[in-house]
Amino acid sequence: MSTFRHGANVRANGVRLHYLLYGQARAGRDPVIILPGITSPAITWGFVGERFGYEFETYVLDIRGRGLSQSGPALDYSLDAQAADLAELAAALKLPRYTVVGHSMGARIAVRAARSGLPGLARLVLVDPPVSGPGRRAYPAKLDWYVDSIRLAVAGCSAEKMRAFCPTWTDDQLKLRAEWLHTCDERAVRESFDGFHKDDIHGDLERITVPVRLIAAGRGDVIRDEDIAEIRRLLPSASITRVVDAGHMIPWDDEMGFYAAFEEFLGVPLDAAISKEKQHVGQ
Repeated sequence: MSTFRHGANVRANGVRLHYLLYGQARAGRDPVIILPGITSPAITWGFVGERFGYEFETYVLDIRGRGLSQSGPALDYSLDAQAADLAELAAALKLPRYTVVGHSMGARIAVRAARSGLPGLARLVLVDPPVSGPGRRAYPAKLDWYVDSIRLAVAGCSAEKMRAFCPTWTDDQLKLRAEWLHTCDERAVRESFDGFHKDDIHGDLERITVPVRLIAAGRGDVIRDEDIAEIRRLLPSASITRVVDAGHMIPWDDEMGFYAAFEEFLGVPLDAAISKEKQHVGQ
């Protein structure tokens, strides 16, 4: 039984933001907002939304310039604008308390938003955030990889042609990327990628006051051991774990390992709880 409820648009921070909604509100469990990465429309995180939906009311956001959210030549794609989107989205949805799960660029957005004491934010999960920035080593992926794959998708391509960019992905994952990647505005992606190297999120980390869990990939070189040590110094209260057998796209590489990495941080062990819930639904 699917936990998907519907997709919807909301006006927030002066732009149209689209999201997908999974699951039902549950007493004592905060809703979850998922912020995907730089070229991941909300639909590509639908399988994660489905899983979370068994335990939480879950909103998967199309970041501005991606998916069905607003894009355009005059739109501001800065980290600050995206962080303001998150704050205004939560307000528009009238969520008094909520958890944010951000992956990659989405994690950087969440950090920037949380530094000012984001109203209603109860806890924060950062999934393999780029730790690049001024004076730091470059993000390991190259801009051309994003631009070339977007242009291929804009022209129209098969899942097989997309395999050249994502050789380890499954057929279903490639089909979804080939179908939706064209909705990622190239300028939005360029500016977000530049922001990986111009915006310093480390100064934001030490200003966060809510509980934080960092989930790092075991492969991919986005977060090294020395980066984890620095994050521990900046945010001593953070709990940190690695998904050893996964690269940067953690739930794509090891979905159950991804859920297990949350442990009890959300108040319920996701992997075990979901298995139990699915058994109940199937009865």
